[in-house]
Amino acid sequence: MRRFGGQKPQGMCDGANQIFISLWTWPITYYRNYSRARDQFLISMLTHKQIWSAIDALAARYGLSPSGLAKLAGLDPTTFNKSKRGVAIGKLRWPSTESLSKVLAATGASLDEFVSLVEGAGARSRMVPLIGMAQAGSRGYFDDAGFPAGNGWEEIAFPELSDEHAYALEVAGDSMLPVYRDGDRIVVSPSTSPRRGDRVVVKTQSGEVMAKLLHRMTAQRIELKSLNIAYEDRTFGLNEIVFVHRIIWASQ
Repeated sequence: MRRFGGQKPQGMCDGANQIFISLWTWPITYYRNYSRARDQFLISMLTHKQIWSAIDALAARYGLSPSGLAKLAGLDPTTFNKSKRGVAIGKLRWPSTESLSKVLAATGASLDEFVSLVEGAGARSRMVPLIGMAQAGSRGYFDDAGFPAGNGWEEIAFPELSDEHAYALEVAGDSMLPVYRDGDRIVVSPSTSPRRGDRVVVKTQSGEVMAKLLHRMTAQRIELKSLNIAYEDRTFGLNEIVFVHRIIWASQ
């Protein structure tokens, strides 16, 4: 009888290895298939409006606009824009499961958290005061602390907002293109400390109100970058500034 020197024939080794690998990977394959089916089932239970509302709420939770959320997830920035949702043309457009998966991965949110936004965002939404950007420069709309005050404010509903002093401004004109367009609404948080690179709303002692990019702020002065390259950057002494508030969301 021929001996194999303690080694099994190659065919027997390959077969045994394949059986071992199959047994070892089966739980992983099963779990992935189960998770994928579960995710698709949960998403299928949601309506078109609910899914898009949850995306908006998730963006707001992370201080982003829908386009900012798409960009964070590595998608085309226009993926989640309202014009892409198909409501106006009567043919509903749904976000793909791939885009939702990328959003959850980018934000670190779970699917359960996303689904909970659908159910809980409406219950936790509250009314936020709204005025036009031009009006914000007038006297009487903000108190000495820079918080909304007085009459003349309208209101809009906004979900997942912890800052009780938050307010919204409606953009007018083209000075903030291409970031903000005429008619866009931005939600501003006075209680959130602005950092370098944040988009901010700034009000000067002369009553000028502007949305800019915070480039640098020291104990003496503040440097602001214009969102529209057709407009000059601005530099002010801090004694010329009434407030600097961080923009946390925008409708686009």
